[in-house]
Amino acid sequence: MTEQKIYSKVGEALAKGEFVLTGELEPEKTCDLSHTIQEAKEMAPYVHAANVTDSPLAIVTINSLAASHIIQEATGIETVWQLTVRDCNKIGLAGMIMGAEALGINNVLSLCGDHTALGDCPESKPVFDMDSATLIQLVREMVDTGSINGKEIEHPPKMHVGGAANPNADPMEAEILKIGRKAEAGCEFIQTQVVYDLDRTIEFLEGIQKYKVPIFLGIFPMKSYGIAKGFDMFVPGVDVPKEILARWKSVKTDISDKAQQKEAYDQLNYEFFKPFISELKSKNLLAGVHCMAVHYTRIFPKLVDVIKA
Repeated sequence: MTEQKIYSKVGEALAKGEFVLTGELEPEKTCDLSHTIQEAKEMAPYVHAANVTDSPLAIVTINSLAASHIIQEATGIETVWQLTVRDCNKIGLAGMIMGAEALGINNVLSLCGDHTALGDCPESKPVFDMDSATLIQLVREMVDTGSINGKEIEHPPKMHVGGAANPNADPMEAEILKIGRKAEAGCEFIQTQVVYDLDRTIEFLEGIQKYKVPIFLGIFPMKSYGIAKGFDMFVPGVDVPKEILARWKSVKTDISDKAQQKEAYDQLNYEFFKPFISELKSKNLLAGVHCMAVHYTRIFPKLVDVIKA
């Protein structure tokens, strides 16, 4: 990789060695982003940036590049534009990367994307002309050399590119090798899938330390038992431990007052994630935390307390 350059707040924070906190925004099947913009405003005081998802679970939503631009313009929050290789070939992906530069987007997260068979248009043909590692390589080529396939780009993009990792993968060794490919391609940060098993997370993070890529731990504070149950049942690659589900269920069954329920859920999240994150920080295994708690912005002040602790 060429000499390190800084294009965004996330890039600047990493260069300074700051512990990074990013959030997640999930635009839905609507052209009106007012609800997402409100969430971004509530999240903004606490995070370095917020991811904007790209049709998760292959369910059609508003274009993530357009949404990232609109959210940045409306709120001032920096976004991490999620880009999947599922829906476009190399020409389309490169064109969107240039479009992102024109729209002021300076962070991109390279993802494979959930297969179309999972979504609401299962008849759609998945593209996968590239994979997430070769997309990272494409971004770095366009940014670092100002060209694509040896052809000069008059005003090339300037952005940081990250990748994803799943510490829950089995076998773990195969996932570690995938991170090696992404690191070799020029990945500048990794955001992990949601984790709940501390020992397995430590084993995984220690296994990828050799690649020297900053890691943002993926967490999912759950604001209700219904959310926790749904997350466990429907999100691929994640299992919420039964003892955690039981604790969340006890709030639903034992506390009838809604305000008290909210306080109890917030406290349970704090009690679980504080020692979890503190242990990983103490081992110097993390550069940040990526919080995927969509529609749960009230948890961010507690997360800041957790990180500072």
